[in-house]
Amino acid sequence: MHSQSSAANASLTLLALLAFAANSLFCRLGLHAGAIDAASFTSIRLLSGALMLTLLLLLRQRRRQAPLHLPLRPLAALSLFAYAILFSFAYLELDTGIGALILFGCVQLTMIGHGLVRGNRPAAIEWLGILLAAGGLVLLLLPGASAPSPFAACAMALAGAAWGLYSLLGRGNSDALAGTAANFMLALPLGLAVSLAGVTEPALETRGVLFAVASGALASGCGYALWYQVLPRLTPTTAATVQLTVPALAALGGVLLLAEPLSLRLVLSGTLTLGGIALVIRAGARGAR
Repeated sequence: MHSQSSAANASLTLLALLAFAANSLFCRLGLHAGAIDAASFTSIRLLSGALMLTLLLLLRQRRRQAPLHLPLRPLAALSLFAYAILFSFAYLELDTGIGALILFGCVQLTMIGHGLVRGNRPAAIEWLGILLAAGGLVLLLLPGASAPSPFAACAMALAGAAWGLYSLLGRGNSDALAGTAANFMLALPLGLAVSLAGVTEPALETRGVLFAVASGALASGCGYALWYQVLPRLTPTTAATVQLTVPALAALGGVLLLAEPLSLRLVLSGTLTLGGIALVIRAGARGAR
């Protein structure tokens, strides 16, 4: 029985991680060759995510036969919107793996930085990990033939900081699924406002719209629901560590589905960044014992 439960947890965890990586792929595939503009992709992603999360909530409440409560947190919704819109604009110019690495690295560095501001004093091994992670991102962004666009890289770094803030604001949320649904609903008007403001020239080919819907309903809505279902069964260290696979999965998907190059710079940068973050996570876990 225990082995079956462990296998189920592993399967759900893998599905959630694949969904997180798929967000990068769906965005790149949707924006490829101008099939959809970045603002419309964001709006449709938020709309489809809100609808899917609401449906999942209603199904859950029907089983529980309890009233539905949606916690309204405007700052969290604003952080979610900032992440989503910057993510879309960054992927106009970034390859899938590069974008996922910058995003993930900046999410983790934001959360580590928050701990430093609050007075956490890292051990020497944690400082080494922080320096390695930051150095990996610097290596990725150094000028050269395979360097990403500075504007796009900056947009993705800010998207990572916004998602890191969103994650910090969501700590202690007693109902993560309801909170996520509420944040998608509150972020949606902001996405629609950007689309209606004409910031980008509208482009709405069918395949672009379908990838935006897949990003919102499947990779975001179902992905987050799966993650929150399995998260209580994982130790904090395991949960943080397994997320290190997301940039690698995204890069592999980009190579297989979009024929994106797997450059030596990306491999070295990814090794330094993810290895450094792994050091911080493991050292922090040992220190908490």
